[in-house]
Amino acid sequence: MSEYQFYEFLAIDRPLDDDAQAEVRSLSTRARITATSFVNEYHWGDFKGDPNSLLERYYDAHLYVANWGTHRVMFRLPSELLDPDVVEDYCIGDQLSAWATDGSIVLDFTSEDHAGEFDSDDDAETLLSSIVGVRAELAAGDLRPLYLAWLAAYGAWERDEDAFDRHADDDLEPPVPPGLGTLSAPQRSMAGFLRLDDDLLAIAAQTSPPLAEAADDPADLTAWVTRLPVADKDRLLARVAQGEAARVRMELLHGFRGDTAPTIPAPARRTVAGLLDAAAQQRVRP
Repeated sequence: MSEYQFYEFLAIDRPLDDDAQAEVRSLSTRARITATSFVNEYHWGDFKGDPNSLLERYYDAHLYVANWGTHRVMFRLPSELLDPDVVEDYCIGDQLSAWATDGSIVLDFTSEDHAGEFDSDDDAETLLSSIVGVRAELAAGDLRPLYLAWLAAYGAWERDEDAFDRHADDDLEPPVPPGLGTLSAPQRSMAGFLRLDDDLLAIAAQTSPPLAEAADDPADLTAWVTRLPVADKDRLLARVAQGEAARVRMELLHGFRGDTAPTIPAPARRTVAGLLDAAAQQRVRP
């Protein structure tokens, strides 16, 4: 089997200027590079750059696929929109890690399946576009992508018995976000990319409360914006004019949802063993 690696980076909040593009170009002469993207695939050799550094300095999203079973997707978000302490509850080994850098938080989601077969029919170039919407969802306060990654990490234990030691049986799940039974399209794509088992997800969703039905009602959002101080609105409009429209939108939705979201009682937390055993039982039910 020949080697195959695919790299894609996206600049979402702010495009790269000419100097930044030239620096990225120095890392790869064959990559397709624009002000907002970097795409390259390798059938021999390796990428000379460091994805972690590129996320910290230039890009907001990154996807990597290799035909030996590695799936990796990364996002950079403003730390004022996603609390690092909240993220820490969901981090687990190499499967979901995070770190702070210069006012931002970088999330790193990884799935390994070295025994799996590489599907050459998969179109790697469409993967990031189908998943990247979870970045805006996280910025707006939706924690389902973090829980999905945590669940997928422990689900890998069924494929690789050495993934965790037996003490992990008693680990408790992190806070269960609402809406696990009604994932968005980007969340479904991410769950598939991280190889999350459908039965395990169904079991996890049993204690997840439904999402509020009109979370972003246009009339409520308009009324909320109207009540913002004039100085804040002027500052936000100036940032839109300076090319920060995507980030301003995230900040507005984050603030709106934080102010209007209903208080939902937290469900009881289950153990890893309880979740995995329940999923195994569901698979064998007639």
